[in-house]
Amino acid sequence: MSSSSDFFGELLQRNAAWAERIGNANPDLFPRNAKGQSPQILWIGCSDSRAGDGCLDLLPGDVFVHRNIANLLPYNDLSSLAVVQFAVDVLKVKHIVVCGHYDCGGAIACLGSKRLGLLDNWLRNLRDVRANNKAELDKISDFHERVNRFVELNVIHQVHNVKKLSPVVDATREGRIQVHGLVYDVTSGRLKPLDIPEDPNAEDYLLFEQDKSME
Repeated sequence: MSSSSDFFGELLQRNAAWAERIGNANPDLFPRNAKGQSPQILWIGCSDSRAGDGCLDLLPGDVFVHRNIANLLPYNDLSSLAVVQFAVDVLKVKHIVVCGHYDCGGAIACLGSKRLGLLDNWLRNLRDVRANNKAELDKISDFHERVNRFVELNVIHQVHNVKKLSPVVDATREGRIQVHGLVYDVTSGRLKPLDIPEDPNAEDYLLFEQDKSME
């Protein structure tokens, strides 16, 4: 078994080779990135090691990334809320992508009843998605297919959550942002776009226009 120093030494060697390869193919990339970033995409994905934004085949600086377990956007998570606000208001991204992936461990866990400790608090939002779609999910007898449909339903729910955030509401009204839902297939490496239905509860959450008389 290789030592820890050998392992990290190999990582550094791989990094050096990667930087040389990318730099040779794109000579202006690193000098341009040294001056700042202007990504067009905010990628909100799962922390799963198989399902990162590398599947887009883009370069460093092209995608602003936020990842967590099961690609969730709960309203009480300051980390994801801060990422969205910075991406929309400061970086002025044009697209937000919420990307789940098939065979998601979080989805599998939430279809069971085993207690998971601290993780249960994080997955509560995902369990709510399961509860809200219980009738549809219970009709799917094959567990693998049920998991994958649950993954899709979660992406739809998180897209709805993103669209209700005030920076996204404002950017949508101004016509400068689009929100997309995708699922990554770990068996093929391909992305599947989802049709996102209208959120029937959206109007209850949208912010009213600011009263000009109060400015």
